[in-house]
Amino acid sequence: QVRLVESGGGSVQPGGSLKLSCAVSGYISGRCSMAWYRQVPGKERVLIARSAPDDSKTYDNSVKGRFTISRDRSKNILDLQMDSLKIEDTAVYYCAANGGGGCGERYWGQGTQVTVSS
Repeated sequence: QVRLVESGGGSVQPGGSLKLSCAVSGYISGRCSMAWYRQVPGKERVLIARSAPDDSKTYDNSVKGRFTISRDRSKNILDLQMDSLKIEDTAVYYCAANGGGGCGERYWGQGTQVTVSS
């Protein structure tokens, strides 16, 4: 059974940095993608960064140039380095992974709160 556990959330001032980590237990094929999403109350969950099977990275425009996604397949960890944080980055951040046959299953972590305020 696949389980994703996020850590590293917290409170930070604007301009600060945080690093989120997602520890994966169980098997996620390296041929499947992993990603970070975020959600604010009353709004849909939004994809902000994705690590593809070929190690290419894509980012939402709102975080491009400030956030960096990285995947360590040997340790089964997905990280999100967040720099130059803004108040509007405040959200619950979720780790997601595709898995199973044909990467057709979607797995989610429980989420971690990031609050940016002065």
